[in-house]
Amino acid sequence: MDRRDFLKNGSIATVGTYFAGSTQTHLMAAPQPEPAKPIAANDHIQIALIGAGGQGQDDTKQAAQVPGAKIVAVADCYNGCLDHAKELWGNDIQTTRDYNEILARKDIDAVIIGTPDHWHMQASVDAMNAGKDVYCEKPMIHLYSDGPRIIDTWRKTGRIMQVGSQRVSSIIYLKAKELLASGAIGTLNMVSAWWDRNSAQGAFDYTVPYDASPETCDWPRWLGTAPKIPFNPEHFFQWRKWKAYGSGVAGDLFVHLFSGTHLITQTHGPTRAMSTGGLRFWKDGRDIPDVLVSLYDYAQGFNLVIRTNFVDGGAESSGFVFTGSEGSMTVSGDSVSISRVPRETEPGVRYELYSAPIQKRMLEIYHEKYPIAHPTGPVLVGEEKYVAPDNYSDHYHHIKNWIDSIRSREAVVEDPVFGFRAAGAALLSNMSYDSGKPAHWDPEEMRVL
Repeated sequence: MDRRDFLKNGSIATVGTYFAGSTQTHLMAAPQPEPAKPIAANDHIQIALIGAGGQGQDDTKQAAQVPGAKIVAVADCYNGCLDHAKELWGNDIQTTRDYNEILARKDIDAVIIGTPDHWHMQASVDAMNAGKDVYCEKPMIHLYSDGPRIIDTWRKTGRIMQVGSQRVSSIIYLKAKELLASGAIGTLNMVSAWWDRNSAQGAFDYTVPYDASPETCDWPRWLGTAPKIPFNPEHFFQWRKWKAYGSGVAGDLFVHLFSGTHLITQTHGPTRAMSTGGLRFWKDGRDIPDVLVSLYDYAQGFNLVIRTNFVDGGAESSGFVFTGSEGSMTVSGDSVSISRVPRETEPGVRYELYSAPIQKRMLEIYHEKYPIAHPTGPVLVGEEKYVAPDNYSDHYHHIKNWIDSIRSREAVVEDPVFGFRAAGAALLSNMSYDSGKPAHWDPEEMRVL
């Protein structure tokens, strides 16, 4: 007879517990829009886009939906994106290859930076020094030295800067934060996070336009501080595949998972990372792994296991499992769910290996220490699930939070300090992977050790 059978037969009663499986689903309410009111002339926010690739266009489409926001200019190094910007936001917008022309305009209040990673720091610093508020895509940094420069400029200029990990604004993540803080799963000891893909586009193998050439692409400007090489359309349009311009799967995807982990746990980051992985499938000239797994230590007493697999053999998926002493919490897609199984209140006794007299005495001793107690009421064991409403968009609310903060001059939900801590933790994976050794980070001082 094992412990489960022993419990089932009533030899040991668990105090105050009645096993009654259940599933409760709660539809969460989306943030309510403010009552419609006229936007005063001085409340209109004029926005420019710097870097009009896929993510930059998506961010700007969200910004254009916020009442009182207007897209007035776009800078990009490819003619095709500049032409498309006029199709999206009107022929009267300014388009240019040189973002400094945009920053020189006094009538532009704010900029969205959707450039490759290696331009994030310079574009952000230039924009803030020009008196513009900034929304900068993640990861905020390409090199660790970028972080202090951005933060120092942000503090010196007093500009509003939001970093673009939109899940920080998600009602799902905020609910998960509330549940964890309430003790819903007991004491946290492990977080498992993943973002897996199984497609060419998901693996950064973006389509290169047929007209890509040195005439249609401002290659020297686009390279910036990157190594000077002859024009390469794959590098220009598929830049996430190379370290010179992007930050690999860690900078692109891990950083979202770190942002979520730090928001939900209210921590600042890990102290140590150990990474492994490799280039297993997408052997197309890229110099980053397509499978990366990292283990992280947190001073708050839990570990994070995080992975990205671009050869996952199935549909794209991402999410978290937070494991605690009293249950687990899953955050994925548009929902957060809690699964609880009450912890045992006594260890049980295994006595069947011994003779009958010894068994009898063992049970007597055990029940002297753990008297039989009868349940006094039900404790529901099952799943409690919270689901976001249809058509909810954390991306829109993240952009709107930035625009609201531009008007109010109040803090955003993801300032450069938060953004540096998330990106700094993510890039620790690359450091460990490249060196083959553990990498150490001080999340409070935000520096590599």
